[in-house]
Formats: sequence, structure tokens, C-alpha cells
Amino acid sequence: MACFLAPAAEAVVTTVISKAADKKGKEKGISFSRKIKWLSNMLWGGSALLAFEHVWHGEIIPTFPFLTAVAEGNTAGMLEEIATNGIAMAVLITAVWVCMVGVTHILEKTDTDAEAAR
Repeated sequence: MACFLAPAAEAVVTTVISKAADKKGKEKGISFSRKIKWLSNMLWGGSALLAFEHVWHGEIIPTFPFLTAVAEGNTAGMLEEIATNGIAMAVLITAVWVCMVGVTHILEKTDTDAEAAR
């Protein structure tokens, strides 16, 4: 129905954060703004794919109110799906990003230690 709205909302927030972090300046290694852009891109991409899937199955229509659940009076069901499936997907994407950032941190630290040993 509309589960893609939760990751899309998080994508909006991360996009704003990345724009603000861009203005902070340069950092050593991979910057925080670049890492947050990774999350933003993952969320936007996932939301776009989910939206396309909902269009494909006829759950999103080109006329107001755009969501068939709302048009059919099933707003409560739609909100429940956003609260369960949508938030779960957003949390999963964020967890994968946290793992990516952790691995990147370890690799950067290993590289820095190797350079210091030379």
C-alpha cells in the first residue's frame, strides 16, 4: 500500500543532514557527509523501487488520493503497513548502512596503522 513512505521520509531527513554536513568542511578519510549520502542513496533507491512495485500492482493510481487504500477507505490498514513494514524496511536499510560504515572505519584504521608502521 504505502510502506515506501517510511524509508522515503528517512531519506528526506538524511538528505538534509548530508547537505548540512557538506558545509562543515573537509575531514580526514571518508567524510561523514559522504557516508550519510550512502544512506540517503540507499533509502531513495529502495523507496523508488518500492513505489514502482506498488504502481505495478495498482496500489498507487494517477488520480487523487493516489493510494487505493485511501480511496477504498482503508486508511487504518495503510497506516498499519507503514508502521510495521515501512519502518522495518527503513531500520534494516539503516542497519546495513551502519555495518558498511563500521567496515569502512576498520579499513581506514587498518590503512592508517599500516602507513604509520612504514
